Amino acid sequence: MALSTENIRLVFGLKIKQLRLDKGLSLSDLARLSGMSISYINEIEKGKKYPKADKILALARAMEVEYDELVSLKLSKKLEPISELLDSNILTELPLELFGIDPSTLLELLSGAPTKISAFVGTLIEIARNYNMTVEQFYFSALRTYQEMHDNYFEDIEQEAEKFFKDFNIPESRLADEGYLLDMLKREYRYEIETISLKTYPELAGVRSLTVPKGNSIKLLLNENLNVHQRVFVLGREIGYQYLKLKNRLYSTALVEADSFEQLLNNYKASYFASAIIIKRDLLVNKLKHFFAQEKWKPEMLLEMISFFRTTPETFCYRISNVLPKYFDINQMFFYRFTNFPGENRFDLTKEMHLSKKHNPNMVKEEHYCRRWLALTILNELGYHQPENQGQILCKAQISNYVHSKNEYMIISFAKSAGIGTNQNMSVSMGIPLTLQTRKQIRFSRDLDIARRQVNETCERCELYNCSERMAAPVVIQKKLKAETIRTTITQILKDKG
Repeated sequence: MALSTENIRLVFGLKIKQLRLDKGLSLSDLARLSGMSISYINEIEKGKKYPKADKILALARAMEVEYDELVSLKLSKKLEPISELLDSNILTELPLELFGIDPSTLLELLSGAPTKISAFVGTLIEIARNYNMTVEQFYFSALRTYQEMHDNYFEDIEQEAEKFFKDFNIPESRLADEGYLLDMLKREYRYEIETISLKTYPELAGVRSLTVPKGNSIKLLLNENLNVHQRVFVLGREIGYQYLKLKNRLYSTALVEADSFEQLLNNYKASYFASAIIIKRDLLVNKLKHFFAQEKWKPEMLLEMISFFRTTPETFCYRISNVLPKYFDINQMFFYRFTNFPGENRFDLTKEMHLSKKHNPNMVKEEHYCRRWLALTILNELGYHQPENQGQILCKAQISNYVHSKNEYMIISFAKSAGIGTNQNMSVSMGIPLTLQTRKQIRFSRDLDIARRQVNETCERCELYNCSERMAAPVVIQKKLKAETIRTTITQILKDKG
């Protein structure tokens, strides 16, 4: 087990504390037997101090164990899960300070109740194993949590984007088009731009770009199947890396290449910067104010905005999620992306984000998402009409009310071909809880022409037994009812026989 100096101190402290407790010794008992001060032993147990050899020998004699047992990096069975945690790169790779956690405080927590913490850590590791969670997936989950903590809005990056406009004398009315960004990368940052030959590298059909350091310059390879909007975003992200001086970076966005949390975080910052320079904050806010003030639902206005900013529905929706909390006081919403092969009845939730709280729906493994969701019905509609409407973007709205719940959401969904070496279609959706505040902000939420549907999470959890769209039996509900029946019967028996 290769550990950092900090973690070696922690391991030693955990062992000392566990041995002391196992032998029924208080801090004052161990201090008296070893000839050390209580405060010094306390520092050792918290992982803040690592004693010299003579002190370790004194501790070994006081607790009647071998010197080698104390200095060994092997932890007892009780502490094995913590050993696994330390052996992973989580504590070193994940910048805990981003989540308001002082690393030294975490070490103190681990050493404070090692057996209980060990059991808790073991449970988390077991859950991760059962769900086949990779390190990369853990990092993505941590990044999503980081975004949600900040309402997916980062003023420092917004200000960097404003500064970028000033530094390069970009007028407020000027939008970042492909030619402008290409010229800037070549002129300011010495980029060489080429395309990825898919005849030579067919395995890279799904990779949007590849960045290759080349001496004092950088070679950027672009997938030849990217449309202009996708190319603009990739170029904007590269400018983000350079302008924000983000050194530890991803060289492609392929998941196999992500090997640290810092890389994912920097990729997110560069991507956020790209969205900020492509979809200018002030222009977007003004257009959204006008859109939300409409009494009737007008999807053509959203499609016009996407066209105006020369962007994709996904980038557009994500950018909206940046500004809604700060400029419209809408700080509860969710975003999700589904993919689907036309004509097939399988839908994969490939991205989700929740602001302020976990909304319905959430990602659920091995269950069938409700076929009444707009995100799914719009994909079916796109697939049905796709042969004669290649390249079309659909935009629809739905007010979804969850079964046996007061939760009601305004859902806005876009659907289009996913492109980039795949025959899949993709939908991206925004969901906003309909409260007094949001109904006031979004005037068209009262439009009676907007479709209203009763929905649920998954078929397995749904009590609408006569649903024509059902794809699976309500096994979760059935299991719950069976358990409740057993519980009621046992209660009655205890009452009758007691």
